[in-house]
Amino acid sequence: MPANLTFDALKKAVAAGEIDTVLACFPDMQGRLMGKRFVAQHFVESAWEETHCCNYLLAVDVEMYTVPGYKSASWEKGYGDYVLKPDLSTLRRVPWLDGTAMVLCDLLDHHTHEEVAVSPRAILKRQIARAKAMGFDAMMATELEFFLFQDSYDALNDRNYQNLQPLGRHNIDYSIFGTTKEESVMRAIRNGLWGAGIPIENSKGEAEVGQEEINAKYSDALDTCDMHAIIKNGVKEIAHQQGRAATFMAKYSHERAGSSSHVHQSLWKGGKPAFRDEKDPHGMSDLMRHYVAGQLAHAREITALLAPYINSYKRFVVGMFAPTKAVWSFDNRTAGFRVCGENTRAIRVECRIGGADLNPYMACAGLLAAGLAGIERKLELEPANTGDIYHAKRVREIPHTLGEAAALMQKSKMLRAAFGDEVVDHYVRAAHWEIEEQNRVVTDWEVKRGFERL
Repeated sequence: MPANLTFDALKKAVAAGEIDTVLACFPDMQGRLMGKRFVAQHFVESAWEETHCCNYLLAVDVEMYTVPGYKSASWEKGYGDYVLKPDLSTLRRVPWLDGTAMVLCDLLDHHTHEEVAVSPRAILKRQIARAKAMGFDAMMATELEFFLFQDSYDALNDRNYQNLQPLGRHNIDYSIFGTTKEESVMRAIRNGLWGAGIPIENSKGEAEVGQEEINAKYSDALDTCDMHAIIKNGVKEIAHQQGRAATFMAKYSHERAGSSSHVHQSLWKGGKPAFRDEKDPHGMSDLMRHYVAGQLAHAREITALLAPYINSYKRFVVGMFAPTKAVWSFDNRTAGFRVCGENTRAIRVECRIGGADLNPYMACAGLLAAGLAGIERKLELEPANTGDIYHAKRVREIPHTLGEAAALMQKSKMLRAAFGDEVVDHYVRAAHWEIEEQNRVVTDWEVKRGFERL
């Protein structure tokens, strides 16, 4: 679904003095919005065609450190430019920022003007095109969970993120009165995002102290990922404006449940759900069975795209609603993959493995690649699991660490065929850097555990 501002409408708003700033943004390797703030008049005169950015932005870690070992950008290559090409179909107002509009951009090679292979948006677009060539439209939705904190980002940073106090004081999962206490922030988030052309459906309290969930309408895969990136950015900006902080870490405390980003998926053909078969006892078409079978067959290989950080793996804890087994079920929240909407037009598969820290473009590209591989190979779907899958024996496990997941991704023939060697090697390098950094750093846990006792 298109954003809420055409280029002609933008030019009129700029001429009327309603909009004076345009954000030209793109998602980086971490799924964050990076880019420039343009004087709106300059944007509508010339920058709408293209602008530029340093190519190190797809070769840095979360701290913006220039990571060695990437082929696409390095000191040896001089860190040149990428072209930022605005996708004008994504133009929208940003209601929570005065006089501001936003557009998402694709990254192009400065010399060839071809899309940069390792760009997350380009990686997803290639898988969408692959599905389209098979006759299908990829439809998806992401559910985003996060924690709200009483203090601001600056205040928490200045005290080294100690004594974190959630905005709530107890579990408010589905509680109306409980969420009323946080409504000053959440109402601003819902209405602000809606005003930005993002069809927010609802928000709710989640199953942990200070935890929230926000959901946007099911859409095509690229639009879903664009919305996901804008939602995360918007939540942080709106919380900041109210002196609060929000985190999308997969697990901010070992004493709390983690935050997920469940991904709902289906394929449509000719405007109709290709996953539905009214003759099947559960309403599942053979196509859907092949798709889910592909995701199960390659689940361990794509986990590093769903859980890209060391911290991501702290979320996979028995009894905390994050799965530990990469198996499927009907409407069972202990499984890594859950079939929802049995015997309806809305039948779909929900991947429950990913945390709120995932890059939506990479996660959805990996899931789509695996599902399409299952269709191409006509893989048979294994029997559904039932009961408490946390304690199921001899079933496929989600990788326990980023190192294990990265090794599986590196060896994945499916991902190398779908993404290309350059892309796989690039994101394996990102995972290895996270591990190298963790191995180098002395943690608070180590000091507390060993300072006196060792």
